[in-house]
Amino acid sequence: MEFTVAIDGPAAAGKGTIARALAEKFGFAYLDTGLLYRAVAAKGGDPVQAAVDLTAQDLGRDDLRSLAAGQAASRVAAIPDVRSALTDFQRRYARTAGGAILDGRDIGTVICPKAEVKLYVTSSAEVRAKRRWREVGGDLAQVLAELRERDARDMGRADAPLRPAEDAVLIDTTDMTIEQAVALASVAVRARLPERTIP
Repeated sequence: MEFTVAIDGPAAAGKGTIARALAEKFGFAYLDTGLLYRAVAAKGGDPVQAAVDLTAQDLGRDDLRSLAAGQAASRVAAIPDVRSALTDFQRRYARTAGGAILDGRDIGTVICPKAEVKLYVTSSAEVRAKRRWREVGGDLAQVLAELRERDARDMGRADAPLRPAEDAVLIDTTDMTIEQAVALASVAVRARLPERTIP
């Protein structure tokens, strides 16, 4: 069975948490596509060449979850040739036998526009900043400012801007618990799964 769940949304909205929970619940493979861009930025040198040469081992670096890595990823993600080099990798992964979940910024709109399920996970900037601050520490006001800067860059880029797909299910996690958000996402997935495969 080929079954793709595309999850998009801004930083720290809960995409990864929901995606991992759904992958475990339904037995799907999971790819955090943001790691691809973080790994490209971390490799240094020419970003386009780094994207072309990216390997699975590059995704295992332990410095890819920092705030700086996220900012660097957002910058290289704005380069059309970098996005192009990583598109095929993501599309192949999306058709993994048994189902796959990809989370990122343009999965439902560009990478997998025909995904069986599309979710757009969002939350207020203030709540997202507090979540990120709890992860990385530092100054909360600076975390909020950097998050808003990243939002503006991701939503304003000419190539594949961050926006919900027209047929995406919107999940606003501002006032939700993790359990509530995962439950809502699970309903959307179950509604599209062939009956014989529903766990």
